[in-house]
Amino acid sequence: MAQNMTVCGNGFVECLEVFGNDLTVVNAARVSFAKESKEFTNQDARLVKYLARHNHVTPFFHPQVRFRIKMPIFVAREWYRHQIGFARNEVSRRYVDTPPEVWQPTAEEIRARDPRAKQGSKDCPVESCVDVYNIMKTAQDDALKTYSDLLAAGVAPEIARAVLPQSMLTEFIETGSLAAYARLCKLRLDPTAQKEIRDFAGAVEKILYAHFPVSWAALMDSDVSAPVLAPAPAPAPALTGESSMNVIM
Repeated sequence: MAQNMTVCGNGFVECLEVFGNDLTVVNAARVSFAKESKEFTNQDARLVKYLARHNHVTPFFHPQVRFRIKMPIFVAREWYRHQIGFARNEVSRRYVDTPPEVWQPTAEEIRARDPRAKQGSKDCPVESCVDVYNIMKTAQDDALKTYSDLLAAGVAPEIARAVLPQSMLTEFIETGSLAAYARLCKLRLDPTAQKEIRDFAGAVEKILYAHFPVSWAALMDSDVSAPVLAPAPAPAPALTGESSMNVIM
């Protein structure tokens, strides 16, 4: 069962804790009728599919998953747009002055701009990708050296961090409900999403499918819309400062 997956070079998605399983979803729904299942059955699987298909989302809030995630800052800022159903705590460079890590794409990973789209890229590298790679690497190396020089000169880490690039890796612990992750993954696995965030969403999806195979498949069914993260009625059939979302830059 996948618990730790490498993404974007030296980034990763690590599963720390899991609360619940497919039966947790079932019993959250059945409590409306003062019922409880002891073992997961085919009837329970049909109930899970019914809940997802009809957007009865509240039972999917009960299972919770805690991850430790390490990703580039420019990916994290998009990831953090998903707030409902999540709690996050992030490494703060006000307190940490260890050498930063950056994501340096290979030359082949430096995609060309797509002139037909306001955002996004082509699947092919930009022309002269090797030269472009050297430009990017030089800029990143210079930024890291400047940061180190500022610390050596006695500059406070909270000020010195201002020179660090968006490609720097940040690390955070994130806890979210199954419903919240389903919505995040449905949006971030879309082909129009940036490849790097698709890679992280794909890693999360593989881990969650391993722990909640029936519920996750039902939520991610192409015929089922992304869960609306608001309370829904029970189904009819028997069925601050450095806050909790500390920013690293």
